[in-house]
Amino acid sequence: MQVDVINIKGEATGRKVELPTEFFGVEPNNHLIYLAVKQYLAAKHQGTHKVKTRAEVQGASRKLHKQKGTGGARKGNIRNPLYKGGGTIFGPKPHSYTFKLNKQVKNLAFYSALSHKAQSNSIVVVEDINLDTPKTSEFNTILQNLKLAGTKTLYLLPEYNDNTFLSTRNIQRIKTNVFDNANTYDVVNASKLLISESVVKGFNETDEALA
Repeated sequence: MQVDVINIKGEATGRKVELPTEFFGVEPNNHLIYLAVKQYLAAKHQGTHKVKTRAEVQGASRKLHKQKGTGGARKGNIRNPLYKGGGTIFGPKPHSYTFKLNKQVKNLAFYSALSHKAQSNSIVVVEDINLDTPKTSEFNTILQNLKLAGTKTLYLLPEYNDNTFLSTRNIQRIKTNVFDNANTYDVVNASKLLISESVVKGFNETDEALA
């Protein structure tokens, strides 16, 4: 799949890049995408919820009245879960929500998400953006030129760039990440993928080396 490369002014450069089919041309598997997103969100769940049992709440341990002869129900101590202020029965306890997915499954889910974006023409390839200093307003102008201002966008770089990350972190609805660190949730959560030209060139150089 070939995509036009545009510059930071939003103009066509006349160059085209080939998106590798092994990343952007697989048959999407929606169930694997679901599992990958579920795992990502589960890992963010702190799981620190906790309630006190009858052994942990405050209250005297004496028996409230004798077992028989009162005409009423038998009662233990005031910490009984049936009383106000008593312990909670079967309440939540701290635990992890994480679960394991095989690496092959996670990779295929990621490629499926990329392929969905390619099929919906939601991928924009831009020439490398090199900022001398962190400048949020300058990057905002670039997004406006690319007609991505206000659009939920995932910007993928070939490697970490301090100036770029600092320039985008205060801009709403855009997330910047290195391609190798991106995950299925980030791709699915974005309306548009903004990919640096160097990322795609890296794909092609790898393919040529393996050929």
